[in-house]
Amino acid sequence: MPPLHVDFWILIGVCALTWVLSLITREHSWVDRIWSIVPVAYVWVFAASTGLGDGRLVLMAALVTLWGIRLTFNFARKGGYARGGEDYRWAYLRARMPRPLFEVFNLLFIVCYQNVLLLLISLPAYTAWRHPSALNALDWVLAAAFLAALVGETVADQQQWSFQQWKKAERAAGRDPRPRFLQTGLFGVSRHPNFFFEQSQWWLIFFFGCVAAGSLWQWTVIGPALLTVLFIGSTRMTEQISRERYPEYADYQARVSALVPWFARPRKDLAQLG
Repeated sequence: MPPLHVDFWILIGVCALTWVLSLITREHSWVDRIWSIVPVAYVWVFAASTGLGDGRLVLMAALVTLWGIRLTFNFARKGGYARGGEDYRWAYLRARMPRPLFEVFNLLFIVCYQNVLLLLISLPAYTAWRHPSALNALDWVLAAAFLAALVGETVADQQQWSFQQWKKAERAAGRDPRPRFLQTGLFGVSRHPNFFFEQSQWWLIFFFGCVAAGSLWQWTVIGPALLTVLFIGSTRMTEQISRERYPEYADYQARVSALVPWFARPRKDLAQLG
């Protein structure tokens, strides 16, 4: 069976599984739970179909595996795999939508759209599979950039983890933690550095397919493009929730880049003193 057909059947299986589990458990984070696992399988299917004889596909699969290991670890330590570990954004939406409408949203967007997206971002491996050729210097440049983005996302998630642990400790001690959200480190130059590095890694995977084909004009650009669209929507929802929780978040938005790391503007109070 061609590897694309194998991946298609995996897609059908995970769509059915995540949808049924969401109905049984009334939790809607099952796609989140397989997010860092299924793309690894998709890419390795293409690499394995060549008997691991295509260096570019093996390199792509190895890089995606590192991405998956890191993301799975971070998701697990935050309790994402624990019972009741549903993403707060789904609960936020569910409270604001009629139940029947949310169930339609669950099936079409959370389950189908997101699972199809996970396949689409993996399909540069299909381009590489169709255009086998020896590794070259561009592949190694892309690999180095991918690893740099992986390190950046690891640092961002660790900074956020350490901050949240500090907040818990402050509350346990009966103190009101200040600041109430992270604004230093990578979060001092980007409000969502983890989102930036996550998207960067999948755009780099797309470029591997371009190197294999010898052209940037590849239909598989739809994968990282739709991932970027998804992150734009996710960012807007996350920031709306943050503004509702923390009025001071508006000043943070005015000072710090939303996504791409960049120099922050001075705080309003400091600027006024000047």
